[in-house]
Amino acid sequence: MYFQKPNLRANDFPSSSPSTWGTVSPENWGDWTWQLRNRIQTLEQLESRLELTGEERAGTILAGKKLALGITPHFFGLIDRNDPNCPIRRQVVPRIEESYTAPDEMLDPCGEDSNMPVPGLVHRYPDRALLLVTDRCASYCRYCTRSRVVSGAGEQELTMDMEGAFSYLEKHPEVRDVLLSGGDPLLLSDAKLNAILTRLRQIPSLEFIRIGTRIPIFLPQRITRELVTMLKQHHPIWMSVHSNHPKELTHEVRSALERLADAGIPLGNQSVLLKGVNDRSDVLKELFHKLLLCRVRPYYLYQCDLITGSAHLRTTIREGQEIMEQLRGHTTGYAVPTYVVDGPGGGGKIPIGPSYIVGMADDRVILKNYKGDVYEYPEISQTRLAGLRG
Repeated sequence: MYFQKPNLRANDFPSSSPSTWGTVSPENWGDWTWQLRNRIQTLEQLESRLELTGEERAGTILAGKKLALGITPHFFGLIDRNDPNCPIRRQVVPRIEESYTAPDEMLDPCGEDSNMPVPGLVHRYPDRALLLVTDRCASYCRYCTRSRVVSGAGEQELTMDMEGAFSYLEKHPEVRDVLLSGGDPLLLSDAKLNAILTRLRQIPSLEFIRIGTRIPIFLPQRITRELVTMLKQHHPIWMSVHSNHPKELTHEVRSALERLADAGIPLGNQSVLLKGVNDRSDVLKELFHKLLLCRVRPYYLYQCDLITGSAHLRTTIREGQEIMEQLRGHTTGYAVPTYVVDGPGGGGKIPIGPSYIVGMADDRVILKNYKGDVYEYPEISQTRLAGLRG
């Protein structure tokens, strides 16, 4: 049955405060460089703050061979330490299941390497390109699509040829949109990020620039006034953030997102559908409503990619369709993202939604609405239209 949550209020945005970490001053807690220096990155650090299950301990021991362990104090403070199935915990604490390879899983499920004319630049779609600018993140999602190159733990290294990428973009004026990703671009210093944006703005054919980031969620302290002031100099800048569960949207995160929105940066959110994290319509509805309150438009809901070691986090597409049916029509359209699957091997984003077309004929389309009621929409063929005119 669909769960109706009461209207959201300000207290639905609690803080991840220093008290969740131990002895730390508010000044340090609010310093993004302190947050990075004090990330949990080893089994010993994790076990000192969390009683691990056997599956988590075994997975953490193996984590350095595939995707590094990394959790900011801010994000760790959201973990329910008494619940091994906590949705925050499942996203960032390794599990032994990551070492299992299910049939059809791939190291590069989106086929980026095969669409890379220059190291670090992916050009798959006709008028847009993806520029990978770093291989590091503030925290590491255990379902990371680019785990083959992110964090420095895997066998493959991310090779970047920035000048080669700029030259390619200058020679391909059909590319009007560049997405900066990685890793997380907002981990770069203001100066380094400013230099990249300045160079891109020198390419006349580029109309706007997007930044894909999870920093506002993992490390909201990074969204400083200095960073925002710098970003404003390169408008139009768009930003896609990544939040999967309503618990992630704290008071600090909301403030960071509002700071970006106040700077005129349009914000969209990309969520990944994850088993045991957000695979219920009531959870996603609450997340999407909270995002709107943060002035972020839910943009995409991704089917989890076929990345190696992710089977324990993947739902079925049928489950995703059922969730979308429980959202569409039951809440404002602004709160309903597009559910997409990245075609395995490099097919790009394929929208998959519930079908509201029951049948089609030459003169009518049979439709159903979100409640299942059936309607007919008449269509006049050109032959019949000509007869009416005669």
